[in-house]
Amino acid sequence: MSSILRWISALAARFLDNPLFRRVIRNTGYLFSAQTISAAMSFGQGIFTARLLGVEGAGYVGIITQFSSNINRLISSRMAELVVNYLGKFTANGSERQAAALFKAAALVEIAGSALAYFLVVALSPLGAVIFAKNESLAGLFAFYGLSVLANLMYESATGLLQFYNRFRVIALITVGQSALTLILIGLAFVTSQSLRAVVTAYLVGKIALAVSISLIALWQARKVWGAGWWRAPLSLLKESRRELLHFGVSTNLSGTLKLLTRDSEILWLGAFSTPLQVGFYKIARAITNFLMMPVTPLITTTYREVAREIADRAWANVRYLLRSGTILAAIYTVPASIGLLLFGRWVVGLYGTDFLPTSYTSLLILLVGVIPVNILFWNQVVLLPLGMPQFPTQIQFVAAVLKILGTFLLVPFWGANGMALLLSGYFILTTGILVGKSLRELQKAELRPVELRGA
Repeated sequence: MSSILRWISALAARFLDNPLFRRVIRNTGYLFSAQTISAAMSFGQGIFTARLLGVEGAGYVGIITQFSSNINRLISSRMAELVVNYLGKFTANGSERQAAALFKAAALVEIAGSALAYFLVVALSPLGAVIFAKNESLAGLFAFYGLSVLANLMYESATGLLQFYNRFRVIALITVGQSALTLILIGLAFVTSQSLRAVVTAYLVGKIALAVSISLIALWQARKVWGAGWWRAPLSLLKESRRELLHFGVSTNLSGTLKLLTRDSEILWLGAFSTPLQVGFYKIARAITNFLMMPVTPLITTTYREVAREIADRAWANVRYLLRSGTILAAIYTVPASIGLLLFGRWVVGLYGTDFLPTSYTSLLILLVGVIPVNILFWNQVVLLPLGMPQFPTQIQFVAAVLKILGTFLLVPFWGANGMALLLSGYFILTTGILVGKSLRELQKAELRPVELRGA
């Protein structure tokens, strides 16, 4: 017993004695609490939706919401990482005007992309209803939910700004508020026996509330840091960094696009190559595994912020400490939670309705095989971006994307939800293994030549 207590004491000291990781834990704690509460509310939303609309109706909701969000993300420039990375560099050099110009440029690019994305959602809604939902009468709902794209005018840039200036608590509060609003609206739809349109409206209102709130607070933060006239900072201040910014932006966008086409568009792939019924089965399995991943996801953001700063300062011991400690912390949560789902997953799926058994439970078990390693090794891309290799994850994800798309043609028409679950687990295992190995090797190389790099 005493040895167990000593181990727990040593583990707690590892996390709490180091001020660097204490900051990660504090910021993660804000997002973790928000994500956990939001995950619980999302769980409730899913149960209400599934019991109100059934398996096929739940599939329709997933297809409609993912159609708009994926077009938006396809056009979006994914500015959060770029804003965090380069605000750090400009601020460290005392170039506050450049930092303001960077945020302005990111927001303008994102606004243009959102406007284009909304046009595409409306134009492609009839086609999306036929191909993915197999129901042309739903085209109006596809276009209606597209209004969420307009609300996302500068959401990514705003999120990056708030993350850099340590406003994780604010992000957490808004996230919880948005989830609560959506849950209340879906709960009302359930109690009053509303239709599919009421559920889609509830998700739309929640999305708009989240995006507008984050954007407004980010504008307030920009004014606080750079003054009332921050938006007048000329874009010409970024002239010398233009090539570097474009390289970083293109690389991270290609990486994000590959994730979108493979990992985050599965509902649409499944709808196209199978049926809305199979989408409903898979949507529930993914919702449960997302519940497992949500508490760990904030670690990616908070760890990236600290790792980027420590790499910029060439504090390699701190970088390794952050990665080891983060891995241990993620494993302490992931392993017991996964065992719990293994033992009680059938009961959890049953909460959505007995119609989801046994298919959703089988898909859940298959997904756990890939979710466990990607959860524990959540930092698989965190090191490579600030080391100046944003293109490597893109290359690996491209290869994995090609394999997964080929697998979709071969497996999904016959195995449906279970086939998609098998492909996602394989994608997680392949990409995580390669990226972790590359990250550790490059970190070791950087440690061996600190003098050369400082003199460059």
